[in-house]
Amino acid sequence: MCGSNYLSGWKYPTLIICVYGFFFNMRPIEPFITPYYIGPFHNLTAEQVTTFVFPVWTYSSLAILIPVFLLTDYLRYKPVIILQALAESISLLLMMTVHGVPAFQVLTFFYSVSTSCEVAYFTYIYSVVDTEHYQRVTSYCRAVQLAGLTIGALCGQLLVSLAGVSYHTLNILSLTSSLVGLVCSFFLPMPSRSMFIHKKIVDETIQESSEGAETPQLQEHKQKAVAVKSAIETHSESSCCKRCFGLLVNFGKELKECYTTKQIIYWSLWVASGTAGFLQVMGYVQVLWEHVEPSGKISRYNGLVEATATFLSAVLSFLVGYVKVNWEIFGELVLAIFSAIGAGSIFLMAYARNIWVCYAGFLLFKSSYMILITIALYRLAVNLSLERYAMIFGLNNFVALVFQTILTLIVVDPKGLELDIITQYIVYGSYFAVIAGIFLGRSIYILFVLYCKGSVLSQHSAVKSGYINMD
Repeated sequence: MCGSNYLSGWKYPTLIICVYGFFFNMRPIEPFITPYYIGPFHNLTAEQVTTFVFPVWTYSSLAILIPVFLLTDYLRYKPVIILQALAESISLLLMMTVHGVPAFQVLTFFYSVSTSCEVAYFTYIYSVVDTEHYQRVTSYCRAVQLAGLTIGALCGQLLVSLAGVSYHTLNILSLTSSLVGLVCSFFLPMPSRSMFIHKKIVDETIQESSEGAETPQLQEHKQKAVAVKSAIETHSESSCCKRCFGLLVNFGKELKECYTTKQIIYWSLWVASGTAGFLQVMGYVQVLWEHVEPSGKISRYNGLVEATATFLSAVLSFLVGYVKVNWEIFGELVLAIFSAIGAGSIFLMAYARNIWVCYAGFLLFKSSYMILITIALYRLAVNLSLERYAMIFGLNNFVALVFQTILTLIVVDPKGLELDIITQYIVYGSYFAVIAGIFLGRSIYILFVLYCKGSVLSQHSAVKSGYINMD
């Protein structure tokens, strides 16, 4: 009986999802992907990796993100988490067995499937625990994810620098960790409900509300449950096409309700545009490092830098929770300042001729982005219900991939400008500078309006007090 209660509580699913998140993200090979690709084992060129391999992630992620997002809710999260671990394991297995650009494009596609399924990891836990535990389990899941990334990068660096381990061996270790995560995913409890498809929970809610005393909150919940059940029954009697159409209509209404305030719109705009630039910078930064200092000439410290950046980002993101700022007034100004810092750090990386200066620019860029994304996601969360937050999360990621695809097509793709890596980073720095300029203009406008209102109110108070002679 105790075991049954334990399995149905919040501790067991939280433990399993945390163990899964740690091993899934602990990839020692991650900081050394580019040196591994262009090294003697695979013998690709930097141009092939930049132009033909890495862009596949952007294009395929854009194509599959929305279907994966919808399937995540429909399948109730667990199958998509299993798919995430399986896709990553396949990509790592291919990475150590295949050769040539076409094969690497295939493994990059599997990797994009894995990253697109990340929404399931962040939303699964909310479907199996009560609302009162949301804050705690969210912090646990985020912490173990960052811990896995940090320890994986640090282990990779130590093994390469101190033990002389090859990148191929790091890939084997990464595959082993991924397979452990895959095994853990099968032990996750299957949720009885999803965030948008509530058939089972509706029936349970109606039954519970009929058994107990009906408080005003319970009556309201019962009315919503009856309405949802009626809609489900109506849809079940209609054709599949009508059900799909009804789902799309409801989805559109929910989106309209999500973007009801300018605050949500502007914060979502930064999340989408900032994430697009961040993914683009992170996706090609190892190519930039290889250009500044080829790995054959010096000992590579990518793992140490990645681990430091992740740890520093985690600390700063944690400290953000203790900063007291009137985000309604100064939110856009903060976005502008840190976006400008991000732009400056990218320009520093682009013009650096020393790898350590380039590393420093990377640390500054990643830290500034992590601070901003933490603030932005918090500001969205406090203004939205859980269901709508999940919807905004998915939509903002989709828009970010659209922006990133446009950047890739213009800057990287052979059908576009196909710029060299230094010029690419000058473009990315200019991109963040434009974002900073937009939000700086918005913040100046807000402060000017508040100043004018303050002046008017001060004059009005002075008139009422008799300090200003209106004659």
